[in-house]
Amino acid sequence: MKKQSVTGALTHFDANGQAWMVDVADKAETHRLAKASGRIVMQAATLRQIIAGNAKKGDVLGIARIAGIQAAKHTSTLIPLCHPLALTRVEIDFKIDRRRSTVSCTATAETVGRTGVEMEALTAAGIALLTIYDMCKAVDRGMRIESLGLEEKRGGKSGVWQAPAG
Repeated sequence: MKKQSVTGALTHFDANGQAWMVDVADKAETHRLAKASGRIVMQAATLRQIIAGNAKKGDVLGIARIAGIQAAKHTSTLIPLCHPLALTRVEIDFKIDRRRSTVSCTATAETVGRTGVEMEALTAAGIALLTIYDMCKAVDRGMRIESLGLEEKRGGKSGVWQAPAG
C-alpha cells in the first residue's frame, strides 16, 4: 500500500505523523543539479598557512575538496530518509577572501534521477568546511562555519529555484 503525505505538510511524514521515506517511483527521471555554499571564518594567520600550503596536516583545500566529494557520495548513509543517488558529478570550489579572512566553499552536485540532489550539495559543502576546521584546529580553535545553505536547484517538477539575492 502506497503511503501519502498530507498535502502542504512536511513530506517525510505520512498522514498519521509517522516518518517515512518518500516514494519517488512515479516521478520522472530528469537531470537534476543543486548548488550549496558556506564559509569558514578564521584568524588571518591561519588563512596565510592555508594559502602557503604549510599547514601541519598538509594541503588543506585539496583534502577538503576530496572530503566534500566523498561526503556527497555518502549522504544517504548520513541523512536517514535521504534516497541513495547515482551522482553524475560533484564539484567543490573554494574562494579565499584575505580581507575577511574566510574561505568560501561552493558544492555542486548533479544526477539524472527521480529526486533532487540538494542534500548531497549541502552535505558536500558542510563536510568540506568541517575538514578545513579539522585540519587547522591545532592553530585556531575559534574558527566559525557560517551561512551554509542552498543556492540553487534545477530539475524535477518544481524546475529552477534560486536563493534570494542578499
